[in-house]
Amino acid sequence: MTPSRHPLLYQLNTRVVLNELSRSLGHVATLDDFPDTELDRLAALGFEWIWLLSVWQTGDAARRVSRSNPQWRAEFEHTLPDLREADIAGSGFAISGYTVHRDLGGAAALVRLRTRMRQRGLKLMLDFVPNHMAPDHAWTARFSDYFVQGSEADLEHAPQNYFRMDTGAGSPVFAHGRDPYFDGWPDTVQLNYGNPSLQRAMQGELARIADQCDGVRCDMAMLLVPEVFERTWGIRAEPFWPGAIEVVRRGHPNFVFLAEVYWDMEWTLQCQGFDYTYDKRLYDRLRDAHARSAREHLCADLAFQNRSARFLENHDEPRAAATFTPEMHAAAAVISFLSPGLRFFHDGQLEGRRARVSPHLVRRPEEPLDHEVADLYERLLAVLRHSVVRGGQWRLLETERAWPENASAAHFIAFSWQRGARDWLWVVVNYAPQQSQCFVRLPIDELAGRMVRLEDLSGPNSYDRSGDDLQKRGLYVDLAGWKYHIFEVQWLA
Repeated sequence: MTPSRHPLLYQLNTRVVLNELSRSLGHVATLDDFPDTELDRLAALGFEWIWLLSVWQTGDAARRVSRSNPQWRAEFEHTLPDLREADIAGSGFAISGYTVHRDLGGAAALVRLRTRMRQRGLKLMLDFVPNHMAPDHAWTARFSDYFVQGSEADLEHAPQNYFRMDTGAGSPVFAHGRDPYFDGWPDTVQLNYGNPSLQRAMQGELARIADQCDGVRCDMAMLLVPEVFERTWGIRAEPFWPGAIEVVRRGHPNFVFLAEVYWDMEWTLQCQGFDYTYDKRLYDRLRDAHARSAREHLCADLAFQNRSARFLENHDEPRAAATFTPEMHAAAAVISFLSPGLRFFHDGQLEGRRARVSPHLVRRPEEPLDHEVADLYERLLAVLRHSVVRGGQWRLLETERAWPENASAAHFIAFSWQRGARDWLWVVVNYAPQQSQCFVRLPIDELAGRMVRLEDLSGPNSYDRSGDDLQKRGLYVDLAGWKYHIFEVQWLA
């Protein structure tokens, strides 16, 4: 299968999966034990990228915080009523060193897994956590000026954001990593991007990561933008991302950068060099059942949309199967994953898992397969393997009232995919709970004087239509709440 302009990424919860493998194999599983059959399955489904969550070394300091924090522990016990201490390994984002965790088999095991992935056309994405590190990272003792430090007054008045730590060379007050709107993450220490030496050191870390994979997902990437960093810490900093991305691409021209980003800063990060940015806005509007605002969001320039990462869940968001009703879930998935950009799926999403698993945990609860959700994604992934959706041109289509006093056309989101003169896909979704009607405008010159058959890939039906009529009046659609059509256009004599 040729590479896609709109690739599919699968986020794998590495520690959880290997923990389950350990129980089935009867010994501690490493990356070497990840089965070829699962790689084959993901490649056959059309995925091109596998993001291995939490492969880097973590340490005792963050694990102790994870196990002792009452709020976090309450969350863990909600997820796992039979919670055990061994289930809490510490956050995979409290990194004590950018080396592959010894419990996962170390760097050599990752090299071997990457080789097996490449044999199947799969690319490897890993984490880069630029804002903070674990308290027991070696730099805290050797280079304390790499970190944001506080005063005795800071420690007294904001103990949730500052802590004292014995580094062996004193007991400075450090800041916990945080964003400007929330308290600090108590298992982390904040890096100081106002220090040019720290910026160079982090460029070096990123370059070494790039030697081991094909792309990185950059955690909370907007926190390093100078105005955000200064607003959070009162420290002026030079931009980090443009220079760091340039350094990596000198040695790895095709390396891919995916940014976790919020606060309408997606375009800012794209302009700084990121290939893809999280599209949380589309997710929020679909979750809130706002068809109009979702459609308006899809009016953005294609240069932006082609670099948006579309998702319905990830390790930070609640599970889609627990957030959306089954009918709404299907409609939201069709809109999200048949829109242009990176199609981002999460471990367990295809099976309809409902329990969100914290990145601090290495075990998840047993859950039955949701056959309705599994069937939805089986059919949707089959559509996503079509060449027109992988490499075609996307276009948002206008909808009009079916008759003057019927306002339900506002409930529809419609768009087309085209590759060449004859390869077309039309998607129409009624993103509302009630029956709705509209005409979809189809200003397509190729329709003139032709008959077409619309083969609905979402069901058993097909419809023959006059191209002249479709050009003149549009495609009439009458759909029940949350229903949709995915029409493959077949040209008749």
